[in-house]
Amino acid sequence: MENKWILLVEDNADDEELTRRALKKNKILNELVVARDGAEALDYLLGVGSDAGHNSDNLPAVVLLDLKLPKIDGLEVLRRLRDSEKTAHVPVVILTSSKEEQDIATAYKNGCNSYIRKPVDFVQFNEAVQNLGLYWLMLNEPPVR
Repeated sequence: MENKWILLVEDNADDEELTRRALKKNKILNELVVARDGAEALDYLLGVGSDAGHNSDNLPAVVLLDLKLPKIDGLEVLRRLRDSEKTAHVPVVILTSSKEEQDIATAYKNGCNSYIRKPVDFVQFNEAVQNLGLYWLMLNEPPVR
């Protein structure tokens, strides 16, 4: 059985901590791996670059992807994940503060599974994380790899 881990791609330490707290509060105890920029996320998932040789066959149950990232932005990360046969079907949830309609349209055009704006309020953020965990980790049936 595969490990149902979560990849959080987030460069803001406060948002990372907020996500960790919300996961813990909602008893979502899945392993959380954090990539702090787009290049690190791609290297980790595809087993290239700084993670060459890393066993990248165990893919996450879901990728929580910020858009505004250093090195490679989230939309480009999404595009490359969808272009790779290996990661084409990994669920990607955009979790960002961007309210730009162009970002939303481009994210869906490039294959995101969901687009969620980070609420500023912890109670709202906590609810969003609870719903994410319930759906992507418990209810969603991913394709067999």
